Amino acid sequence: MDGSEVPPAVCRGVAALSRLFTRERNSLAAFYLADEALRVAYLAYYLPVNLAKVQALLAEMPAYPVGAFSPARPLSVLDLGSGPGTAALGVLDWILQSPSLSLIPVEVVAVDRSAPGLVECERLWHLYTRSVSAPGSRLLPVHADLERSGRLGDLKAGKRGPYDLIVMANTLNELFLTSRDPIRRRAKLVRALLDLLHESGTLMIVEPALREVSRNLHRLRDILLEEHACTVYSPCLHERPCPALVKEDDWCHEERPWTPPPLVTAIDRQVGFIKDALKFSYLLLRKDGRTIVPRAPTVYRVVSELREMKGEKRAWLCNETGRPEVGRLDRERSEVNADLDDWHRGAIVRIDRIVRKEHRGRESAIGRIPADATAEILRSV
Repeated sequence: MDGSEVPPAVCRGVAALSRLFTRERNSLAAFYLADEALRVAYLAYYLPVNLAKVQALLAEMPAYPVGAFSPARPLSVLDLGSGPGTAALGVLDWILQSPSLSLIPVEVVAVDRSAPGLVECERLWHLYTRSVSAPGSRLLPVHADLERSGRLGDLKAGKRGPYDLIVMANTLNELFLTSRDPIRRRAKLVRALLDLLHESGTLMIVEPALREVSRNLHRLRDILLEEHACTVYSPCLHERPCPALVKEDDWCHEERPWTPPPLVTAIDRQVGFIKDALKFSYLLLRKDGRTIVPRAPTVYRVVSELREMKGEKRAWLCNETGRPEVGRLDRERSEVNADLDDWHRGAIVRIDRIVRKEHRGRESAIGRIPADATAEILRSV
């Protein structure tokens, strides 16, 4: 199936899945992949979208050292809530497309409570590995229910050693929905998963860019950090309580540039969607204390779009000092702060001075970058 002509049934399935994933989340069934029409729609539309999200975060993670893996020591991956293998395929494809890593064997343990999803995962894995050279790479499907934490013992990597990467993509928010305290149950599960993670490994959690789902992820983060279970590699630049939880209408999510494949574009055109960017919330958790950039009170992540207003530009930032709104008047633009013109959601920036004027004895809520202050982008997305 290409983008030239999309069967109406696929478009109806994509629209139905969109309703389930957003407005009708209370009726979201864990086994929607058992429905053939929904499964085909998922493979056509949501698999490439979610695979691209996983790969965007793989590119953000610390580089795997060359020579660390071999046929006797493959890159060990645990894909939880694997469905049709979106994350498993994303990792394998990303490794094979990386010149310095393309010969690394990948071993993926794919876990899902949907038997049809695992069957589809195996089918797609074998289709992909027959079309490329992936020596030593293999898939190990496991039919298990993550809400029954006793089964986690079955997921230990055993002789293979701990996992180098654990992925939960669009899975965590679907767990423990009937529990009295779903977030703490999820935190307990994540703590158990951290025990399965290599000391230099990464636990990747990707969630939909929905306000309440994202806020629940922020709450989960705070619980894990309060218990010193792990540290955040990214997106957070601090280990303090999430400032997005202070106000009820605040939340944090990503929006990454993306060029969709023709099929996704064709479905968008027929269904009326626009998938020209990847939107999601995420955490990359580690146990070795590594962070995406060195942290400092002058280093911030941009957590909003850059808003162009009359006579100035503003954005919301986040770091250990909180979640300030910061702007620069157009007349204060200079060579040292010109990078502000290219700020975007997710960028990591350094600002050496922010000025807040007083009005009637109170400090202004909006910080401003003066002409002589440096504002530079340390890392884009």
